[in-house]
Amino acid sequence: MKLFKKKHTRAAPQIIMPDRERGCEMTLPPETGPLEKELFDRLRFAVPVIDAAIMKIIRLTGGFRLVCSDEAYQEELDRFCDTVPVGLTGTSLSCFADAFLDSMLTYGSAVGEIVIDEEQQRIAGLWNGDSTSVTISAGASPFERRYAVRRQDGSLRQIAHPERILYASLTGGHSLLRGLPSMSAILLRIYQCIGQNYDRAGNVRYAVTYKPGDGAGDIASTREHAMQIAREWADGMNSARYGRVKDFVAVGDVDIKVIGSDNKLFDTNVPVRQIMEQIVSKLSIPPFLLGLNWSSTERMSSQQADILTSELDHYRRQLAPVLCDIGDAFLCSIGAEAVCSVEWDNINLQDESVLAEARLRNAQAREIELRIEEKTISRR
Repeated sequence: MKLFKKKHTRAAPQIIMPDRERGCEMTLPPETGPLEKELFDRLRFAVPVIDAAIMKIIRLTGGFRLVCSDEAYQEELDRFCDTVPVGLTGTSLSCFADAFLDSMLTYGSAVGEIVIDEEQQRIAGLWNGDSTSVTISAGASPFERRYAVRRQDGSLRQIAHPERILYASLTGGHSLLRGLPSMSAILLRIYQCIGQNYDRAGNVRYAVTYKPGDGAGDIASTREHAMQIAREWADGMNSARYGRVKDFVAVGDVDIKVIGSDNKLFDTNVPVRQIMEQIVSKLSIPPFLLGLNWSSTERMSSQQADILTSELDHYRRQLAPVLCDIGDAFLCSIGAEAVCSVEWDNINLQDESVLAEARLRNAQAREIELRIEEKTISRR
């Protein structure tokens, strides 16, 4: 006879780590520098608001027209701007300007090339290059540029005709997206947590609990009853896929609950909006143009229109010298001594009625000033 009974020790609880999958499209490189191009590409791919803002800036920059100083060559210059090949699929100088501005906003700089037909000595087309693979160095004079292309092995190959290269950069050569990776990483983390929470609580799962009675027969057949309940419950759930509704009938103490029904999902509107405000302020685009309706009566005020117009004028000043270089190169190739200038379309971000009223008031003010000047002169 044993005096002491063996104590049954309970098994220690185990913690099972959930399998949190992270797609490649939702991750950002932790560092900039050599991975800067890949960083900004993934940033535009992972955060649609950033990509939409850049495309809005390109469209709002507006159209343009090259004006030749000699009207005799204007028609030929217009034909060149409309029909010049750009890369493999593009046509027109506007197509080149859009891709050039897209690269400048995304990477901080843009590079292009004027392709020359050696036989006819004419411009065969334009090409948008990869600005991250081109390095610039000073030549014999401080303002002489030398361009080199970086190969895959890290070596540099000097470009034979630097006069055919078109280059422009934003202030400091920094991308418009500089400073957004940290904010975007937090935003992607929030969206990833939202997806995981919906995987756990959004897809309704049920917990079916069977409690056997106190009788000996019920305890002996507990396993059999549980398996029978599981089969019938699975059959009822699968029948709903084919449009058939089956009721579940069980004998005994059966409890059915929805897993996670007592928990509520976190409200992410406040943190998401705070991060979105940081992103929108960096891109200088009104929120409602990006589909962010934060106010029921939100519209663009005259002050916002003036600020956005000044931003677009800044990008136009960056593009104008490049477009003039292309136009001057074409005029030189056809033997013309003329030069060209860029004539931009008006940026109209306000109502026509407001602009008309402003012009009327300016005209009235000018008329009053002229009358005062005439009276002053007559008195003398």
